[in-house]
Amino acid sequence: MVVEKGLLYSEDHEWVKVEGDKAYIGVTDHAQDSLGSIVYVELPDVDDEFSKGDNFGVLESVKAASDCYMPVSGKVIEINEDIVDNPASVNKAPYESWMICVELTDASEIDGLLSPEDYEKIAK
Repeated sequence: MVVEKGLLYSEDHEWVKVEGDKAYIGVTDHAQDSLGSIVYVELPDVDDEFSKGDNFGVLESVKAASDCYMPVSGKVIEINEDIVDNPASVNKAPYESWMICVELTDASEIDGLLSPEDYEKIAK
């Protein structure tokens, strides 16, 4: 299991890369490995707004489907069409295959995310 340094993590196995008032969100290596071969990705629309903990998308594999949950509140400003067209890229490069980019609506929620070291402890 790979846990990238420089990212933050949720207990629901999403990663977050913060850049100013924006946050890129994807699923961890642990999550994609648990799902197996991902064959379908469902993402929200640009301008959709979510609160922390809301379901924002779905990953489907040959063996299961899994909801994705917002690690922070925000308004979707970009979606990654590449993973919709090529869902297997999430398996190949989970930390490069972000799902959505949001404009943060409550930056203080970043403080509640896990460090790479803390995430490693729960993702075994």
